[in-house]
Amino acid sequence: MNTANPYAPPQATVKDVADSAATPAGRGTRLVAVILDGLIFAAMVYIPLVIGIGINGRPMVVNGHFNPMVISGIGSWLPTIGFIAWCWLTILFVSRNGQSIGKKMLGIKVVRSDGSRASLGRIFLLRNVVNTVLAMVPFYGLVDILLIFGDAQQCVHDKIADTIVIKA
Repeated sequence: MNTANPYAPPQATVKDVADSAATPAGRGTRLVAVILDGLIFAAMVYIPLVIGIGINGRPMVVNGHFNPMVISGIGSWLPTIGFIAWCWLTILFVSRNGQSIGKKMLGIKVVRSDGSRASLGRIFLLRNVVNTVLAMVPFYGLVDILLIFGDAQQCVHDKIADTIVIKA
């Protein structure tokens, strides 16, 4: 005789339920993450660019025109390699956990406002591309940044993408 109650609720563990009690990341932590991301980008792209110019030993502009000979040296490929490496790492971290390199270092991440995982497309397109286009509007950048001081601690790009930044 089977003793299982056919009217009992399912006993399966549901793993896709979002954590609604997520702790928002602090404003200072978010600021430091943005600064770290900028410094990492500079270290991976701009510093190799300066080194590359030194290696080539040729000016990038001659008589007001771009010098095509600069492309021939190995130094000109250093910033490209750095940029590709930065893109790869950023896409890897954002697609896995909703974290840029700086956010990963500080233990914060981007999620949907309901706590569920934010997709790479949502983060890239809505938080970055749309925000970059809107940045052409005068004073938009200032308004975007200042909205973090509201009760929701969401910048305009967070509201557009329906995301929040939480402690990972």
